[in-house]
Amino acid sequence: MLNRIREDIACVFARDPAARTRWEVFTLYPGLHAVWLHRAAHRLWRCGWKWLARAISHVARVLTGIEIHPAAQLGRRVFIDHGMGVVIGETAVLGDDCTLYHGVTLGGTSWSAGQRHPVLGRGVVVGAGAKILGPIPVGDGARIGSNAVVVKAVPAGGTVVGVPGRLVDTEAQEATPFTAYAVVQGHDDPYAQAIQRLIADTARLENEIHVLQQQLSQSRAQDAVAADTRHQMLER
Repeated sequence: MLNRIREDIACVFARDPAARTRWEVFTLYPGLHAVWLHRAAHRLWRCGWKWLARAISHVARVLTGIEIHPAAQLGRRVFIDHGMGVVIGETAVLGDDCTLYHGVTLGGTSWSAGQRHPVLGRGVVVGAGAKILGPIPVGDGARIGSNAVVVKAVPAGGTVVGVPGRLVDTEAQEATPFTAYAVVQGHDDPYAQAIQRLIADTARLENEIHVLQQQLSQSRAQDAVAADTRHQMLER
C-alpha cells in the first residue's frame, strides 16, 4: 500500500509542473485523495459491502468534487489533475498511467446490464470537460481534446477533438508520451477550422461587394456627367 502511494506521488511530478514537494502533493492534491479513497471503496465493493463502498465514494465526492463509482476499475498511477466535476461510471475501466482533467465524464448511454462505460487503455490523456460516452474502447496512448464528446472507439495513439469527436491524428505519440490537457499543436477542432474558413470567406466576399459598389457608384457618376454634357450640347 505504501509503495502504491509513493508511486502515485511520484507520477504527479512527471505530469504537473506546479508540484513542489511530496508533502504538498500528499496533503493537498484532491485527485490523489479521490483515487486512494476509491481503492478502499472498490475493495469493499468486491467483498460485497456495497452500501459502505458507496458511502466512502459519497464522502470522497464531498471532499474532492470527484465522483468515482466504487465498481469502476482504475489502474496504477492514474492521475486526476484539478479534478472538480470528474465523473467515472460504474463499469468504466482505466488503464495504467491515465490522466484526467477537471470536468471529464466517463459515462454510460444504456440501461442494459453489462459494460456500459468506456474502457481506457494505458497512458490515455483526457482533456478538461471531455465526455467519453458508452461502452467504447480508447486505445493505449490516445488523447482526447478538451470539451470533446466521444461516442466512437478511438485507436491506440489517436487524437480526438471536437463535438462530436473526430479523429485527427492516428500516429503513436512515442516522442511525447504525455501532453497536458491532450493539447496537440496543429490539430484544432475541425469544426472550428470550418468556421474560421467561413469567416474568412465572408470577409473576402464583403470586400469584393464593397469594391463592386464603389465601381458601380463611379460608373453611375460618369453616366450622369455624360448625360448632362449631352443635354447641354443639345440645348446649344
